[in-house]
Amino acid sequence: MGVVNVTPDSFSDGGRWFDTTAAVKHGLDLVAEGADLVDVGGESTRPGAPRVDEAEELRRVIPVVRGLASEGVVVSVDTMRASVAAQALAAGAALVNDVSGGLADPAMVPVVADAGAPFVVMHWRGFLQGGNVKGVYEDVVGEVVDELHARVEAVLAGGIAPDRIVVDPGLGFSKEAEHDLALLARLDRLASLGHPLLVAASRKRFLGRVLAGPQGAPPPARERDAATAAVSALAAHAGAWAVRVHEVRATADAVRVARAVEEARGAASAPGTGGEHGAEGER
Repeated sequence: MGVVNVTPDSFSDGGRWFDTTAAVKHGLDLVAEGADLVDVGGESTRPGAPRVDEAEELRRVIPVVRGLASEGVVVSVDTMRASVAAQALAAGAALVNDVSGGLADPAMVPVVADAGAPFVVMHWRGFLQGGNVKGVYEDVVGEVVDELHARVEAVLAGGIAPDRIVVDPGLGFSKEAEHDLALLARLDRLASLGHPLLVAASRKRFLGRVLAGPQGAPPPARERDAATAAVSALAAHAGAWAVRVHEVRATADAVRVARAVEEARGAASAPGTGGEHGAEGER
């Protein structure tokens, strides 16, 4: 899932694709680099970001969704507003990615249910304008799994079909670096919810903390793509349905390698696959 932020203030690429023509071209470039779908958003969800009004979000998002869909791109709309989701679906979007899991707008779940569209339910504890809201956990994996389960049950009760639901642990949302790493270490627990799993780690703060080490300053967001690709390979190994990334090519390559290793493991465990070792290795 490639990211197209049609915003002036997103944490890693705000303003780069704010023009509709540039945003559509960027989405097409992401597909050419290996993206299977493109996630279009018109509102930054970084900590402290102010909300944009509905009219502005529509102005940013709908022309880009329409432009990409007209080119045959599978489009996801990243929004917390039911009105934006409805108009994006009408413009050709195939999936709704709501970081609030339908909590920010009570009309969201009925809109998605009526459309029969897939819906990403992310773990969310509230808007982040005031900082890292409610980021306190005794058992982050258990609590996120339980809270996601409860939210999925509410979405099901609202009429969205079970096979239309994708879950997302919400890395970086009301979570510190140690929480994000713990969740990545136990993606199997999230997969046990029984729905496809989306992992959205791209360029996030916890990667900056890991790369910086105990004393160093975190590298800028756009210098975290290699770390993102590493997470993508781990997520693929753990069976994630998709990874949401800003820089597609490195992640597509990482996922391809992870898949090849999995296939080799399966072949090696099959009977009659001993084979000869070459005389020289590749260095």
